[in-house]
Amino acid sequence: MDPLPLAQALIRCRSVTPRDDGAMAVLEAALEPLGFACTRLRFNETENLFARRGAAGPHLCFAGHVDVVPPGGEERADGSFAGWRHDPFAATVEDGVLFGRGATDMKGGVAAMVAAAAAPQARGSLSFLITGDEEGPARDGTVRVLDWMATHGHVPDMCLVGEPTSTARLGDTIKIGRRGSLNAAITVHGTQGHVAYPQRADNPVHRMIRALGRLTAAPLDEGTEWFQPSSLQVTGIDVGNPATNVIPAAARAGLNIRFNDLHTAASLEVLLREALAAEAPRHDLSLDCSGEAFLTRPGPFVDALRRAVRAITGEEPRLDTGGGTSDARFVARYCPVAELGAVGTTMHQLDERTPVAELRALATLYAAVVAECLG
Repeated sequence: MDPLPLAQALIRCRSVTPRDDGAMAVLEAALEPLGFACTRLRFNETENLFARRGAAGPHLCFAGHVDVVPPGGEERADGSFAGWRHDPFAATVEDGVLFGRGATDMKGGVAAMVAAAAAPQARGSLSFLITGDEEGPARDGTVRVLDWMATHGHVPDMCLVGEPTSTARLGDTIKIGRRGSLNAAITVHGTQGHVAYPQRADNPVHRMIRALGRLTAAPLDEGTEWFQPSSLQVTGIDVGNPATNVIPAAARAGLNIRFNDLHTAASLEVLLREALAAEAPRHDLSLDCSGEAFLTRPGPFVDALRRAVRAITGEEPRLDTGGGTSDARFVARYCPVAELGAVGTTMHQLDERTPVAELRALATLYAAVVAECLG
């Protein structure tokens, strides 16, 4: 099965998060003739799809998303977008290259997975978990579908997320984990006063600076076997003080911590609270963890992916945990998960694109994954 027509049909759906615009219907129409039982799952504004073929184990799940980020560039009166060579939702092929929002991230990948499923697997079950909420807040997509899958007996034995992980050549990188991400909003309270009489005030800016100094004075760690060192970055400091002769009553700061498997959100909260208690006893701390660090150690599933890559591309894939977060962080709570997909150099950019030959090679690669896992 050629993935190109399906990729084009998906790109022509203007499914900017959380809008669906018919994308899930396009997938249903492609999967049902291949023997998949499809279930549409809507949570709030988000459309999701679970599809499964087979009932026995082992159970391999292909996971991905059909929502996309906005095209970027100013929209003209005729509906075109400045900066784009072609309409981002036209799915134009020029000189063997497919242009469009989602061509790499990741409507092209989803189309390649469906094309790989055209040949029936030898044993077990193959399923699809497709969401429309990956590029958004990720509250009503994969995490909710996984809960539903667990309740209805569909937890897979292994899961491949089709994010565009390749860096230069198809198959050169497999992501076997991701760092966690923790956002912190800090307010330090002081006592407002005149700058000429600092003894009558309590300067929250000074306290904030000392607390941040404690947190940034030394690295959080040196990294681990599979992860780079954790990183704490101050993302903003705000006092909101228009006067030059007033010590303010409060100071605010934001932090983001990208952390490896030496830490958890809970352990980092202890670190933050200790630094604040030492320098700024009167403070408020608000935390938001978008995902814990996770790792799928090399083993049967990762080895199967590596064999598939070597067979189809000749590459010896690098195992990596870098980059931002993905929906794999939710899947990791249920089963071994890895990410393998297209070359992602143009994702989220103007003129997002993928060579048609690479899209077809990706479908062949995913078919080899099915054969390795379910053959």
